[in-house]
Amino acid sequence: MLRDLFRKQKKYATIPSEQVKKDIPEGIMQKCPKCREILITKELEKNLNVCKACDYHFSMSAWERIESLVDTGCFVEYDQDLQSEDPLQFPGYRNKLQKDMEKTKLNEAVVTGEGYIGGYPVVLGVMDSRFRMGSMGSVAGEKIARAAEKAVQKRFPFILFAASGGARMQEGVLSLMQMAKTSAALQKMNRHRLLFVSVLTNPTTGGVSASFASLGDINIAEPGALIGFAGRRVIEQTVRQKLPDDFQTAEFLLKHGQLDQVVPRSKMRETLIRILDIHADRREA
Repeated sequence: MLRDLFRKQKKYATIPSEQVKKDIPEGIMQKCPKCREILITKELEKNLNVCKACDYHFSMSAWERIESLVDTGCFVEYDQDLQSEDPLQFPGYRNKLQKDMEKTKLNEAVVTGEGYIGGYPVVLGVMDSRFRMGSMGSVAGEKIARAAEKAVQKRFPFILFAASGGARMQEGVLSLMQMAKTSAALQKMNRHRLLFVSVLTNPTTGGVSASFASLGDINIAEPGALIGFAGRRVIEQTVRQKLPDDFQTAEFLLKHGQLDQVVPRSKMRETLIRILDIHADRREA
């Protein structure tokens, strides 16, 4: 018995068997890509998909975003049945669309509708990067333009959350045309003196960053969001100089005047309510 008390401790760790690994449900934990902390998925979701260790902002689905912003039970979706076609008969495009529809339970890369935020009526658009990386095809551009038209009809502010890899290559020039369409719809809002708030999340790039995402009366971004048009390597090869490490981050753009504010996700709703409150009299006039 005394010999057992002074037994040497093992200097090696036990590696779980493959069966033990299989018994752990998939998706119960996630690793933060920034600080490498292991996070429990349910706790991460409770914290609005923000890492408690380093404040890294994970991506959010469109409906997670909507639920975190709008007053409970008041969101009415627009144009839910619109779906992309395959105008150029691009190889494999229809299958990819179908897979994304099944995976995300969405018909397109953006959800639009109207609701209340802090009691203020708004038209809201939220892009979802899970659907074709949030790329802007004909239907995505049409839904955003229609949402802007609704804002004009109802004289509501328009808040749009961008999350996109840019134009959708499978639709060619038809995708690029959405840059002009959405910009024209927002110009109509401007003529009617209606508020447009653009919120840029990670990532906001390509044709989306070069059109409606940068046209807000107020431009906001989430911390650490990648924002830009072309990639770092392309720009460095063009200008033939090394770019700063934080180039194309939200913080860099705020410092150089392209953004009005960088707002953590935990404070996004209260920030939007404050903006809506400031502009309420102008909207009703």
